[in-house]
Amino acid sequence: MLDPSSSEEESDEGLEEETRDVLAAVAGSQRAPPAPAREGRRDTPGRAGSGTARPRSPSPSVISEGREEPERQLDEEQDRRIRLQLYVFVVRCIAYPFNAKQPTDMARRQQKLNKQQLQLLKERFQAFLNGETQIVADEAFCNAVRSYYEVFLKSDRVARMVQSGGCSANDFREVFKKNIEKRVRSLPEIDGLSKETVLSSWIAKYDAIYRGEEDLCKQPNRMTLSAVSELILSKEQLYEMFQQILGIKKLEHQLLYNACQLDNADEQAAQIRRELDGRLQLAEKMAKERNFPKFIAKEMENMYIEELRSSVNLLMANLESLPVSKGGPEFKLQKLKRSQNSAFLDIGDENEIQLSKSDVVLSFTLEIVIMEVQGLKSVAPNRIVYCTMEVEGGEKLQTDQAEASRPQWGTQGDFTTTHPRPVVKIKLFTESTGVLALEDKELGRVILYPTSNSSKSADLHRMIVPKNSQDSDLKIKLAVRMDKPPHMKHSGYLYALGQKVWKRWKKRYFVLVQVSQYTFAMCSYREKKSEPQELMQLEGYTVDYTDPHPGLQGGQMFFNAVKEGDTVIFASDDEQDRILWVQAMYRATGQSYKPIPAVQTQKLNPKGGTLQADAQLYADRFQKHGMDEFISANPCKLDHAFLFRILQKQTLDHRLNDSYSCLGWFSPGQVFVLDEYCARYGVRGCHRHLCYLTELMEHSENGAVIDPTLLHYSFAFCASHVHGNRPDGIGTVSVEEKERFEEIKERLSFLLENQISHFRYCFPFGRPEGALKATLSLLERVLMKDIATPVPAEEVKKVVRKCLEKAALINYTRLTEYAKIEGPAEKETETMSQATPARKLEEVLHLAELCIEVLQQNEEHHAEAFAWWPDLLAEHAEKFWALFTVDMDTALEAQPQDSWDSFPLFQLLNNFLRNDTLLCNGKFHKHLQEIFVPLVVRYVDLMESSIAQSIHRGFEQETWQPVKNIANSLPNVALPKVPSLPLNLPQIPSLSTPTWMASLSESTNGSATSEDLFWKLDALQMFVLDLHWPEQEFAQHLEQRLKLMASDMIEACVKRTRAAFELKLQKANKTTDLRIPASVCTMFNVLVDAKKQSTKLCALDGGQEQQYHSKIDDLIDNTIKEIVSLLVSKFVAVLEGVLSKLSRYDEGTFFSSILSFTVKAAAKYVDVPKPGMDLADTYIMFVRQNQDILREKVNEEMYIEKLFDQWYSNSMKVICVWLADRLDLQLHIYQLKTLIKIVKKTYRDFRLQGVLEGTLNSKTYDTVHRRLTVEETTASVSEGGGLQGITMKDSDEEEEA
Repeated sequence: MLDPSSSEEESDEGLEEETRDVLAAVAGSQRAPPAPAREGRRDTPGRAGSGTARPRSPSPSVISEGREEPERQLDEEQDRRIRLQLYVFVVRCIAYPFNAKQPTDMARRQQKLNKQQLQLLKERFQAFLNGETQIVADEAFCNAVRSYYEVFLKSDRVARMVQSGGCSANDFREVFKKNIEKRVRSLPEIDGLSKETVLSSWIAKYDAIYRGEEDLCKQPNRMTLSAVSELILSKEQLYEMFQQILGIKKLEHQLLYNACQLDNADEQAAQIRRELDGRLQLAEKMAKERNFPKFIAKEMENMYIEELRSSVNLLMANLESLPVSKGGPEFKLQKLKRSQNSAFLDIGDENEIQLSKSDVVLSFTLEIVIMEVQGLKSVAPNRIVYCTMEVEGGEKLQTDQAEASRPQWGTQGDFTTTHPRPVVKIKLFTESTGVLALEDKELGRVILYPTSNSSKSADLHRMIVPKNSQDSDLKIKLAVRMDKPPHMKHSGYLYALGQKVWKRWKKRYFVLVQVSQYTFAMCSYREKKSEPQELMQLEGYTVDYTDPHPGLQGGQMFFNAVKEGDTVIFASDDEQDRILWVQAMYRATGQSYKPIPAVQTQKLNPKGGTLQADAQLYADRFQKHGMDEFISANPCKLDHAFLFRILQKQTLDHRLNDSYSCLGWFSPGQVFVLDEYCARYGVRGCHRHLCYLTELMEHSENGAVIDPTLLHYSFAFCASHVHGNRPDGIGTVSVEEKERFEEIKERLSFLLENQISHFRYCFPFGRPEGALKATLSLLERVLMKDIATPVPAEEVKKVVRKCLEKAALINYTRLTEYAKIEGPAEKETETMSQATPARKLEEVLHLAELCIEVLQQNEEHHAEAFAWWPDLLAEHAEKFWALFTVDMDTALEAQPQDSWDSFPLFQLLNNFLRNDTLLCNGKFHKHLQEIFVPLVVRYVDLMESSIAQSIHRGFEQETWQPVKNIANSLPNVALPKVPSLPLNLPQIPSLSTPTWMASLSESTNGSATSEDLFWKLDALQMFVLDLHWPEQEFAQHLEQRLKLMASDMIEACVKRTRAAFELKLQKANKTTDLRIPASVCTMFNVLVDAKKQSTKLCALDGGQEQQYHSKIDDLIDNTIKEIVSLLVSKFVAVLEGVLSKLSRYDEGTFFSSILSFTVKAAAKYVDVPKPGMDLADTYIMFVRQNQDILREKVNEEMYIEKLFDQWYSNSMKVICVWLADRLDLQLHIYQLKTLIKIVKKTYRDFRLQGVLEGTLNSKTYDTVHRRLTVEETTASVSEGGGLQGITMKDSDEEEEA
């Protein structure tokens, strides 16, 4: 401990000498603050061994190394001393906080992921994708996991974020949840299964994959351990945490704990009172000497003093508001100031609030336990005895009854009294047996005068017995326990002599009472009195040991309490009692001087030998370890701004290296200690946040993930303070604070712009959530000139535009490095320049895919943050594409002429750009169109000439055989090579058949040339359509050109087909042997297909195109009508041939007479066949077979029906004309039979083919029917044999040919 001192001034000088090393370090820190030794070596100002003093030899010399080693050891020792001094202040804040509490509303921080856990996570997801787990999942979930694994888990940006410690398991889960929400929303609805159920199921499966099977039992333990440090910590946990933060050894903590008496609340409260008194004295000294910090305005100097006073008064009020102890009576708390500071506070003695005797009334609890009575002989053994107990002035209690032979009870009585010196009466009774006895007989009594210091063990007490009692040695064993109230700090007997109170030197019972945190009183009490006889407030008194006063009789060990105008002398009977009294009064007075007993006095005291020996041993051990200077250091004389900076830095380093993804946020326990330190030791809020900003920015610049909201809060606090808005009630602004703020503002602005420029890498996949948006908000706040004037929107936009321009270059540069398009080595560059055009195009296509993925990720994860400036994000994308343009143009220029392999690149880029409202028809999009317009036009030109050539050659070599499989029957015509896209392009023969060909391939189709034509036209139009050309005018031009080209091609096809049809039909004979050849049906089908395809290939809405399409339709319709007419004419010509044969039997002709005579003559000898039936049967067979051929091989039902209608009608007309020519002649019997059969069979066959009744029963048919009916009747009358069953009447019994 400190050496004895007789004055406060000498004590202060001693403190200054003991702490000069710490003060020297602190003084030097204002210029170059030292860092802890474990952070690396630091240069102390004024110390030798700096960089300029070292020799310029190429290798360190032995001398320089010899110099550095002592300096390093000296630096480490100085750092250790600073950390020990800091730890003393920290443990005092933890032991007795009176300003701050551990916050309970802070967001829980998640456990961070490290590199090993990330690798393990990758392995688990890979095992799931390989099917090595027991988790059952559908294909959609597997695809989602595969995308998550490839895009997110394997990303270098995620690995960097994990390495920086800013990534938690919750971040991984949220990214997966966001991805699957998009996927599930795009899935079709399923009855009975909601999408929320699917999401929940997928998340549960993700959690199962994440945990892994082997960690299921370990997880709860980790969660239990992790929950501790993020919640409210106990004092022991806080001590342990800051031992780790400041590098304090366990032994050092134990020594400091005991020396500081951290477990003694009274000592800690007294320490606080001394500290606050010292701060007031320091402010008074500063006001007198006018030694102020440099402020931005002169008038702030007086304001600064007032702020110091108000801050101390606030701390006093906080301390005063604390209850004296838990469970004690609620005293009226009074804000009383120290009398020695009254001059400074302008409070005189007359303004002090005096205590009344009722303010110090105490409450005591007494426990009286009666065990047994010994020596009871005056009553018979079987008599009943019992005891009563009472505290004078209170109630009386009675024990249970017992026999006199065994007077034992063990009964406890509880009493409450306000007398510090109560009188306890215990009486022993026996029951009276007399009839007239009114009271039981008293056998003995004992009167006790317990105090709170009395023994609490059970003792035997001799009882006072009545006269002539036989129980001369009657004793009672009992225990009296009198609890000391918490606000009763000490009690005992003292001699006292004062000028205002206790004016006679006599022995009195004193109690030191704490009324509130700042109000103590020495009270003397008499027996059975609850109020003190006299009392003295200890405000302003200084207690100290004194030498004996020879003139005073009584008491051996003296001490006194001195105040201006008053001195009170006390004396105790032994040294131990005196030490305890002086320590208790020292805590109560709040004096800065600590009384030290004289060594010689200690030696003269035989009673206190053991205590003083222990104290001396402890002091020697403490001195040996060098801890005394840190305990006794005056906190008011140290630079707490510097010390707090070190404390906050070390705490932040510890926090960022723990197992939580804190993003710079302190834990609740750390916030509590830092808040308490700042309040207790007067650290200015602006300084605290400036230091915090500096440390956070340094960590952020070194790659750590820091929450921008935290930076925003600290910056806003400092800005508000510097601009005079008083966020914490402090109106003074120092020049140093303003300069540091401007420096930090500039540094923070640079940091934020750099983060926005690297937003894809500082905030990968939008993590931490909302961080980019908060960064932009903070940038806007930093750009403000003051706290009231908002920054113009254009200025913020200008800065963000500049950042995004840099971001485009950064993103594209890193992307090309990733895609290995731009290698850093010259060898790689040469290899790239020598790559084949196909290789270059492949790499540019891959790069385009990566670019689109980057922009899609920007839109998904970062667009919300830039929602204020969507045009800037579009400009960023345009800048990004402009960089890509260079590589794209280089690759396209290297492609050979008439190469169509670049179309997939256009389709990939255009499909992305046209769906983006901001990029559609933008600068890059237009450039892309300008490059590919000539290619598209050239391709269409070549395809047109190729198709025209294929038509010409195809029809020259056409066999008109029907085809079913196009791929096997296409002509071998050289066509322009087209890109291998997932489109139905006319690339021969590798592409699949168009979808519209599926139905046609099931039946006989047109010719190979026509099918090839229609396929190519359709594929070409689908190719152009799938290009989705963004410019409306050119898209319409392409569509119009292709439609017109299709019209021209189909027209040529139709004309060539008609010509071939006519030629083929001319070669066919006109007899009943005629059968329609398959080639004619194929031609018919070609025209039918042309009709169908023209609707799709040639139709355009409105105007001249529609008219042109109508012309094609008219051409096809007319052509079909013509070929139908040609076919019908051919069929009618066959009928005319049959009728010409029947004309030989006309009545009156020479041939008819001969033929009839010959038949009749021959009929007498042989069976002659019926003439004319074979002719009718042959014709009917001709009709039926041609009907079946047409029905089978012609695909269009409508045209078949038209053909049959026309065929039937013309046939009837020919028969009608033939009959009309023979109106005056009677038909030969054979003519009649033949015609009846032909007419009836024709009518029936065409009716079966679907010819309508109106056509069948035409006037022509009616005419023919009537004529034949009349002829039949005539023949029946004239011919005896009749018509042998052939009749015009409907009958199903006719003989069939």
